[in-house]
Amino acid sequence: MNPKKLHGKWALVTGSSRGIGQQVAIGLAEEGCNIILHGRTLEHCAGTLGLLKEYGVDVRAVAGELGTPTGDQSVIDAVLAEQVPVDILYNNAAVGSDWKDSAFDIPLENWEWVFNINLFAVIRLCNAFTPLMVTRGWGRIVNVSSGIKDQPQLAPYSVSKAAVDKYTQDLATELKGTGVIINTLDPGWLKTDLGGEQADHEVETVLPGALVPVLLDDQAESGRMYAAQDFRRLEK
Repeated sequence: MNPKKLHGKWALVTGSSRGIGQQVAIGLAEEGCNIILHGRTLEHCAGTLGLLKEYGVDVRAVAGELGTPTGDQSVIDAVLAEQVPVDILYNNAAVGSDWKDSAFDIPLENWEWVFNINLFAVIRLCNAFTPLMVTRGWGRIVNVSSGIKDQPQLAPYSVSKAAVDKYTQDLATELKGTGVIINTLDPGWLKTDLGGEQADHEVETVLPGALVPVLLDDQAESGRMYAAQDFRRLEK
């Protein structure tokens, strides 16, 4: 891995107003990468904007609700309006699903809502920015997945992340030889709004592992799953 390759690059990190996305934005800024933050509103991005000031990188912010064709396109249009290249696409934004006693109790509306945000928004963002990376001959895409298993009560979330895994593997084949590398990241069970206070690890432990798929050598393989906790720093 060569951290110097990120200097002057631009990264779009969805859901970077807090939690994992905020940590990813900080980690990338530490490597000299310029950042496009994303939150549901610009006000939500204020905290992360403040945290990034010390790194001396260019930081922009866009806002919009992911999960509908109109909302996804509004975020894409806002990023394109910044007129900077998206060299790194970090698809982090996601939602969980409500706990139900049985998978058979989960209404279809919940499945649709989760898939719209966790999968279809990822696909639309990849469709918008990946071809531009291919044209430039360099890019990194990281789709945040999950190691969740054996919890049918949260099936919409786990199945949506399995779909993200398969989609990423298919794009890895599509992108072979283009200079664009796409992989997934399992951040681990973290104490975030989604993960809850009972989770195993503090959110800060997603670093430095979350950066591994971004800092890969240009000859690295696509379609792999990286587990952030395999590289975690010691918790305080």
